[in-house]
Amino acid sequence: MSEGLPSGYREPVYKGDYSFNTGKLHQFTWVDYLIFAAVLAISSGIGVFHAIKDRKKNLDNYLMAGRKMNPIPVGLSLLASFMSAVTLLGNPAEVYLYSIMYFWIALGYFLCIAGASHIYLPMFYQLQVTSAYEYLERRFSRGVRTAASLVFVLQSILYMAIVLYAPSLALNAVTGFTLWGSVVAIGCIATLYTAFGGMKAVLFADSFQVLMMMTALLAVLIKGGMVVGGLGPAWESLKRTNRYIWDDTTVDPSDRHTVWSLSIGGYFTWVAIFGVNQTQVQRAVTTPSLTKAKIAMWMNFPGKCFILFLCCFIGIYMSAFYENCDPIKAKFISDSNQVLPMFVMDVLSDQQGLPGLFIAGLFSGALSTLSSGLNSLSAAVYKDVISLYWKNKISDRSARILSIVIVIIFGAILLGLAYVASLLGNVLQAALSLFGIIGGPLLGVFTLGMFFPWANYIGAFCGLFGSLIFLFWIGVGAAVYTPPNLKAFHYIHNCNLSVLSNGTIASMFSNVTKVYDTGAPAYDLYRLSYIYYSMTAVLSTVVIGLVVSFITGFTKPKDVNPRLICPFFDIIFPFCFLPECIRKPLRFGIVHTGVYGEPEKVEDDKVKHEHVESYLNLALEVDEKQEKLDLTKIGTDLISADKFHTKL
Repeated sequence: MSEGLPSGYREPVYKGDYSFNTGKLHQFTWVDYLIFAAVLAISSGIGVFHAIKDRKKNLDNYLMAGRKMNPIPVGLSLLASFMSAVTLLGNPAEVYLYSIMYFWIALGYFLCIAGASHIYLPMFYQLQVTSAYEYLERRFSRGVRTAASLVFVLQSILYMAIVLYAPSLALNAVTGFTLWGSVVAIGCIATLYTAFGGMKAVLFADSFQVLMMMTALLAVLIKGGMVVGGLGPAWESLKRTNRYIWDDTTVDPSDRHTVWSLSIGGYFTWVAIFGVNQTQVQRAVTTPSLTKAKIAMWMNFPGKCFILFLCCFIGIYMSAFYENCDPIKAKFISDSNQVLPMFVMDVLSDQQGLPGLFIAGLFSGALSTLSSGLNSLSAAVYKDVISLYWKNKISDRSARILSIVIVIIFGAILLGLAYVASLLGNVLQAALSLFGIIGGPLLGVFTLGMFFPWANYIGAFCGLFGSLIFLFWIGVGAAVYTPPNLKAFHYIHNCNLSVLSNGTIASMFSNVTKVYDTGAPAYDLYRLSYIYYSMTAVLSTVVIGLVVSFITGFTKPKDVNPRLICPFFDIIFPFCFLPECIRKPLRFGIVHTGVYGEPEKVEDDKVKHEHVESYLNLALEVDEKQEKLDLTKIGTDLISADKFHTKL
């Protein structure tokens, strides 16, 4: 061993035209550009096709695809919505920077899908909502509904800004495309096909894009394994570089990743997305039955695990490949989110077209998330703000046009917020932190309403905003006072440093023993693992909400509509097998009727009223075209004949 080299050093084993041997980064060929452009064209074409095909359909078809979708494209769309470029870049980077502990998030996925499918989704399906926040109006008040919807809007645009920025950064690193030119291009494509194609365009485009993501990941995994020599050498590299950590069972909430934080904390983080997030709920209820909605939801568990394992194993191969030359320390790249694109260009550049396929898959992930999010933002803003307060002034045709305009406006806002995303660092941690800080309080207010019949609207308001303030305080504090996080060893003693503008190999050795991100001494609260943010938010929302409700006059359980309370102890294993004498008092006086999740045949007045308005808008449109209309069908759902004649 040469004098001055760090412990664990081994001679370079990867000979070839790789960046750390040549000191140069590989670039796209014309074949890569062609494949990349073709994938974007297909995604756009799906949107154009449905924009033309469904141009005369009503608002419900635009936002909800007529509620007759097959569960397969719905399931793929649910998977694609939050399995974006953040996942494709962030998961391998997580293994590269830290360890293989992140595999345990799969257990959190299982718990999340179970909770979303059998606890939260049935509530939304039985109410036949377009916006998930309609539940909050029925349970609490119109103001709570609008407030929660606006919080969702904030969460969505911040998250989508990260999604928009991440692949553009990667493309810039490996192709030379201008960073902000990529941001504008991908933002415009997603905005336009979502705006004009509606929900069907989003669902089918998402299905195509998630298949592209998986294909791209498989190509990288197979070729990366061939270059590294398989799992054996990669596993040995994990041990040498302190990445072989997979059984951390400590209960300290400040530990970044443990078995408990990734399973329990991961459940709360992801159920806030799959259980109550408008983007997911809106897609799930487009199916014609609750059973098919559950099938679509459960499709996500194997899909999410498959993508997780692909990404993590790619991260393992990536770690072994760059064991002796960390491209970040060597300054080949400037950000951990660029490590995977650099790895792709190193191992796939001898196969023309494959790098283009991967980057296309990366952008497919971004497009799927952006289109899903924009469509949901349109539904939330129209249904929870505009329609809620100005409903009688907007025809169905005007509503669809307005929904398109909303998508375009938010698409423009995203382009501006992408700059903010460029300041957030690790995209995976930034995205999951955002889910916890903003999504956690939203999950908390739904949980407060569904499980605690004593909560009133004042408690819901205070719980939602009190929890938001509390979590923002923790998040900002953690950003200012960086908690110490154990990192893997990253060496640069086998890099060709001819591209560096400063320093020598010897001057870089001082960095190899630095295993912690150091920061100023932090308060214990700021050291809380980001994966626990959502759980903390839910607990604080429920506690604040109940305390305020009891102070201001709690709601009596007998006064609450039983359809708005989840019969938790009657549907969840193992409580559902308890004898009736035990389960009855656990219902707190709520008398549940029918099957949980199945829409009632006799609709309540509010649902009738919404259907009447839809029929009346249709009547006015048809009347304007001087076409005949069978008023008998309309009359069957009227609240009163007088109102019908007044409206016409």
